[in-house]
Amino acid sequence: MSFSIALAQCAMRLGDVRGNAQRLLDAACRAQQQGARLLLAPEWVLSGGLPGDVLRRADFLQACARTVHDLAHVLAAEAPDVTLVLGHPARAEDAGMVWSATSVLQSGNVVASYARPMLALADAPQGAERRWLLAAPSQPATFEVQGVRFGLLIDVDAGADALDEVAREAAAAGAQVLAVASGVPFDEAQPEARHVRLASAARAAGLPLISAHAVGAHEQEIFDGASLALDAAGNVLARAPQFAESLWLLRADAEASGVRLSGNTTPQYVGDEALWRALVLALRSYVHANGFKEVALGLSGGIDSALVLALAVDALGAGAVRALTLPGPYTAEMSVEDAREMAQRLGVRCDALSISPTFEALQATLAPIFEGYSEDATEENLQARVRGVLLMALSNKTGCLLLTCGNKSEYASGYCTLYGDMCGGFAPIKDVLKTRVFKLARWRNANDPFGRGASPIPERIITRPPSAELRPEQTDQDSLPPYELLDAIVERALAGASSAQLVSAFEEDMVLRTMRLLRGAEYKRQQGAIGPRVSRRSFGRERNMPISHGFHF
Repeated sequence: MSFSIALAQCAMRLGDVRGNAQRLLDAACRAQQQGARLLLAPEWVLSGGLPGDVLRRADFLQACARTVHDLAHVLAAEAPDVTLVLGHPARAEDAGMVWSATSVLQSGNVVASYARPMLALADAPQGAERRWLLAAPSQPATFEVQGVRFGLLIDVDAGADALDEVAREAAAAGAQVLAVASGVPFDEAQPEARHVRLASAARAAGLPLISAHAVGAHEQEIFDGASLALDAAGNVLARAPQFAESLWLLRADAEASGVRLSGNTTPQYVGDEALWRALVLALRSYVHANGFKEVALGLSGGIDSALVLALAVDALGAGAVRALTLPGPYTAEMSVEDAREMAQRLGVRCDALSISPTFEALQATLAPIFEGYSEDATEENLQARVRGVLLMALSNKTGCLLLTCGNKSEYASGYCTLYGDMCGGFAPIKDVLKTRVFKLARWRNANDPFGRGASPIPERIITRPPSAELRPEQTDQDSLPPYELLDAIVERALAGASSAQLVSAFEEDMVLRTMRLLRGAEYKRQQGAIGPRVSRRSFGRERNMPISHGFHF
């Protein structure tokens, strides 16, 4: 017996239960037209992802439960040959809490349901789900399509062997193939980690495995697709496209020795290209999900704003991107030249507004109460805040989304101005360290993945020493440790390294300085714009650090 299986990598909208159900129905109809008998969709596909405190609303959970049953009836009428497996929230037995569930819709009925029996590790990016979710009682669930019995699993970053145990339970219940719904968000290590988890589960059960992965992005989280088919030894048999929607088809051949899976394999992106595509997907998804038609940013002639401009054009096209150069009293002419040149290379509208008259007027206004004080960072921050006011005015007047260009190193150290260069609604490179910013800039100059323009970033932007240009002859390293060292310490600290471990790896004075900066900038980070998470540990909602506390390094 041979038949086709479809895996649904379709971008869903967070919280749009009715719209997501329609997208699933459309996918099922397309799957039937292509001869598929099973359509496997990712975890949380009906709710479009984990919708946070929306899960506290009884009417939302009721809508999900009702939609699952309604969809079963409509599916039987419009795509009767297709069995649909979809992920959705379900009210747990403990009032006020939720299970992550999958249901199997077949012949107008819900013929099987399965709820995830484990939660993500508390220190994993997914760990915040513990606020809303409970682990369900472990109870295997199977269903049959074309004489082949499938066992349901839900992928989760829950530590070694967690998935293996439920895979063995599914095999003991008679499964011949493991069908996995995955909603684990992307970080740079996740594609390999996901393969390791799923391969281990396949080996533990001694069964082939198919896994449908979410694709798209919402707010902080990115989902990279790349759905998988593995053999019983954990080897990749086929892989769907990464960072792209796809109704991906596999072939299942039921033989005396078991079920053999086959399909096409799309190469997986790695390194800088994977990160670039993840950031582009996150920016595009956020803009479209929130109804913006255009984005804007301040183009300083520095590398951070240059990288964000290139990302924005790749994500949205030059016609949807607008730049402002905002030279001040300490802006080098080369910065203005480089900003203009980059805008011309990409075909982006770029307007210029000098901040000097406004800055001078504010200085005059403040002079009576500043009498007796020498100039310091106050005047530097004042320039940044003038720029923030002008950029926010453009955003308010035109309805465009203002992009914030700060990187992870700046957010870590506080080398950014609250209500100044931190103004904006979305921070595309918030989780990208400065050293990686340079690498990405060079990668983008050597590659044009979306056909938006080759070598968009002038070489001088990449090679000149970074500077905020808020005082004469200023460079970032006047105020910060060298970025290579700062980034290395920040990465280790965010990963949970102890004081002793940090001091054993780096000079103590540099560690103390970096940790002082990290601690002192917490109040800024908690007021900053959201941005996509691309690392295991970002400055996002998985970080819960008090602003005021007494345990100092």
